[in-house]
Amino acid sequence: MFDAELESFKRNIDLRAYAAGQGYQLDTKESWRGTSVMRHPVSHDKVIIKRGMDGHYVYFSVRDDRDNGSIIDFVQNRQRLSLGATRKELRPWIGQPPVPVPAFAALHKTEKDRLKAESAWARMQDATMGHPYLERQRNIPPALLAEDRFAGRVRRDDKGNAVFPHFDAEGLSGYEVKNVGFTGFASGGSKALWLSRELPDDHRLVITESAIDALSHAVLFPDARARYASIGGKPNPEQPELIRAAAARMPTGSEIVAAMDNDADGAKLADVVKRAVELTGRIDLRFTKHEPLGFKDWNDQLRAKPQPSFSYRPDVPSVA
Repeated sequence: MFDAELESFKRNIDLRAYAAGQGYQLDTKESWRGTSVMRHPVSHDKVIIKRGMDGHYVYFSVRDDRDNGSIIDFVQNRQRLSLGATRKELRPWIGQPPVPVPAFAALHKTEKDRLKAESAWARMQDATMGHPYLERQRNIPPALLAEDRFAGRVRRDDKGNAVFPHFDAEGLSGYEVKNVGFTGFASGGSKALWLSRELPDDHRLVITESAIDALSHAVLFPDARARYASIGGKPNPEQPELIRAAAARMPTGSEIVAAMDNDADGAKLADVVKRAVELTGRIDLRFTKHEPLGFKDWNDQLRAKPQPSFSYRPDVPSVA
């Protein structure tokens, strides 16, 4: 039976605000549009909070698969209250919160398939200490994955695969899975862009075909002020707009580098990037191409070299 009060709790109480009132703190590094990650400093509980297409705020706990649901479940799973006591607990939160809490930006609504992909992603381990496949098969040094630039942008699933998240305008849209002789994508997810972290003084955006190529480019041409993106192969209809938006976010006077494979398909993809940059309408952005020399892709070029000792440099000249 429909219960108007419970519906109001689920729809009109910002679960992030209630969690903040219980001591949870927003993890800004792991949060993005459409997703808020919050941690409790004492219990070390980590929860992912989103808003469903029905307007309900929902959550899931990273450490317990059974701990998920609406704000009703959040209260009952933590305070062990009856439904009646839960109603009394939540009534003061309709409207103005009864205790001081931070202001939160609007949380965009999310489809259920995204919840499934994000739940799986949240339970994976960050590859900040390196990844056996990337290190042994692809020559990607652990020191690169430990950089803040790539924090949270490469993870390892329970099968030992390397996992790369894709982001669209709403946040995490899915993730690519790579290992020896295997490439897959999150069930129910959609391909968008793999993105490194963005810093305010960046001056270059390097766009490659794959995330592994982007990491390889970062090793071959270290630049602490470069951010990276990859399209994951043949582009879909949504990706050119995502490329345009990524270019448009760059600071004034930045360089956009199409660093695609050295073949006919790579040339076509470079043209897609060039057109996306033109559509930003920004005459201050400089578009260039950069191709591997004597190799098909950047990882081939990296693997042909002796294993380098990697470190970022503060700045380097244009790669073009």
